[in-house]
Amino acid sequence: MTLFLLGFIFFVTLLIGIAGFLSAAETSVTAASKVKLHTMAKSGNKKAQMVKMLQENLGLSLSTILLGNTLCLAFVNAFVGDFSADYLGKDALIYVPIVVSFFIAVYAETLPKIIAINSPERVLMLVIWPVWLLFRLFKPLTISINYFARAHLNLFGYKPKIQDEFAALEELRGAIDIHYADQQDSLDERAMLRGILELRSVDVNEIMIHRKNVTMIDGADSPTSIVEQVLNSPFTRLPVWEGNPDNIIGIIHAKALLRAVNAHQGHVDELVIKTTLTEPWFIIETTDLIDQLRAFKNRREHIAIVVDEYGSFEGIVTLEDILEEIVGDITDEHDVAVRGIRPLDDGAYIIDGTVTIRDVNRQLEWELPDEEAATIAGLLLFEIRLIPEVGQVFNIRGYRFEVLRKHRNQITLLKVSKESEAR
Repeated sequence: MTLFLLGFIFFVTLLIGIAGFLSAAETSVTAASKVKLHTMAKSGNKKAQMVKMLQENLGLSLSTILLGNTLCLAFVNAFVGDFSADYLGKDALIYVPIVVSFFIAVYAETLPKIIAINSPERVLMLVIWPVWLLFRLFKPLTISINYFARAHLNLFGYKPKIQDEFAALEELRGAIDIHYADQQDSLDERAMLRGILELRSVDVNEIMIHRKNVTMIDGADSPTSIVEQVLNSPFTRLPVWEGNPDNIIGIIHAKALLRAVNAHQGHVDELVIKTTLTEPWFIIETTDLIDQLRAFKNRREHIAIVVDEYGSFEGIVTLEDILEEIVGDITDEHDVAVRGIRPLDDGAYIIDGTVTIRDVNRQLEWELPDEEAATIAGLLLFEIRLIPEVGQVFNIRGYRFEVLRKHRNQITLLKVSKESEAR
């Protein structure tokens, strides 16, 4: 009897230990850093590569682990119930399950998961081989169980979603926010990291220089006048039009113009400006920034002409414009430094109407919506659906907008503040 009791205790303890082992594996698989494992796998770590495969098949992996855990605990409850009824009497069926449940909760669930959540990668490196063996062994069964479970979910109209690229990006954005949440001196780093992630979701028409603000050259002007305009401009590359501003015939580069002037030994009027132009590169306004950045790199170009679906000239976008979406404003000794956002003592800001919503959100850590409009003035017009008068005040999405100045129908200056701060 004593030998049987010892064997029984050993067997139950072993099953609880295996269940705890699987609980630790379950927690560590879900909690382990994919970035760390990816780095370890790239360096040739065999175990990390196996863990990465488990995470790529997370549904099957968790099903396998839970299946093993459930079987172990089911055997524990069955054996303990039979033992209690046969050797301790029927009264033991009342208190023995309580004692066993306590041991299961502590040693098969809580303790293993505490260890795993604190060191998920280390735990995975220790348990990966038996978990991998279990995964391969029970894979046909878990596939069947998953299919059976999904069929029942479909009966209720629920279709499980697979994590898509958007969800992965949102997870990464959240990780960036959490990492830099308490680091006020690292706001620039957070803005740059988020800027990189958002390149795919931003089109060039959201950051382009609108045609109204583009400095352009009339190809019909005299060579002397064109040289003067280029010299007086803070920009290196300028679009050249002929006949009307929609007809862009080329891009003039200050350095190419300087070479031509030098070649004519100062006889500027003898210049044929068209010979110094490079062919304009036209892109559609819905091109996203990551594709445009890649195109700039492949073509070795720095400026593109943006057109709409009808081929009409909308504006220009430069390589610098895209880089500024990542690192913020880039200025040099020739730039005209007009940021367009000026703080007031009461917590509000004076903002030029042409400043983009993205720039406002990035600089002020605000959350103004930018789905329907690109500029701060455009957002106001979209929300109120009318042309406001100077002095009018509007409350939009938790922000207070006051129109300070407008030119004809264009809002040129706004005073904006958070409603909570305005009070």
